[in-house]
Amino acid sequence: MGMVITGIIIAAFFMVAIVLPAAIRIIKEYERGVVLRWGRFHSVKQPGIRFLIPFIDQMFRVDLRVVTMDVPKQEMMTRDNVPVTVDAVVYFRIVNPEDAMLKVENFVKATALIAQTTLRSTVGQALLDELLSEREKINEQLQTVIDEQTEPWGVKVTNVEIRDVILPEGMKRAMASQAEAERERRAKVINAEGEFQAAEKLAQAAAIISKDPAAIQLRFLQTLTNVATEHNSTTIFPVPIDLFGPFIKMLQEKTEK
Repeated sequence: MGMVITGIIIAAFFMVAIVLPAAIRIIKEYERGVVLRWGRFHSVKQPGIRFLIPFIDQMFRVDLRVVTMDVPKQEMMTRDNVPVTVDAVVYFRIVNPEDAMLKVENFVKATALIAQTTLRSTVGQALLDELLSEREKINEQLQTVIDEQTEPWGVKVTNVEIRDVILPEGMKRAMASQAEAERERRAKVINAEGEFQAAEKLAQAAAIISKDPAAIQLRFLQTLTNVATEHNSTTIFPVPIDLFGPFIKMLQEKTEK
């Protein structure tokens, strides 16, 4: 009798050792468990210790954390027929574990392929200048298009970033020459605007001075003083006869008296 009881205890121990691990599951905080019972969807288990019916229930873990996925470099042509090589980064997460497990075989691979094809089509519709200067706008367009296609799978695309745009060497040299020409044009325009403003101010000053002959004389004397201060050498200036007009008039008046 004792041997029978011992056998039963040993059998029960082995049953517990086999069944218990199959019945208990620990789900982490960032996970959800999709349970299939007899092959059909049953429920989504929340984090914590969860119990399953051994050999009947089957559970698949789904990670809800944000996934960072590199989109491989894609060689393509822009709308203005410029060859470029572009790569990007896609950030997405699972918002519906049931759909992610039941509606697509591999949601990571499917999202990656959708991102590649969308990147090629979006860049192919953009001009090179838009691709370089309006990258934020293209990023938003990529995010919207990819998210619309992955939504039925329970996948939410949170962000898409174009990481690098590689141009041919010939195009880089052409763009550098264009930028240099643009800088020279701006410098000439600024210089011309400065000369125009200076000439305008000089014309206004000349108009003001011309109204008072004494001002002209004072300006001339001031110029002589500045030259004498800055240069030690002897400088000869032609003196306008108008400067001696007042003195000549005074001498004439004294002579007449």
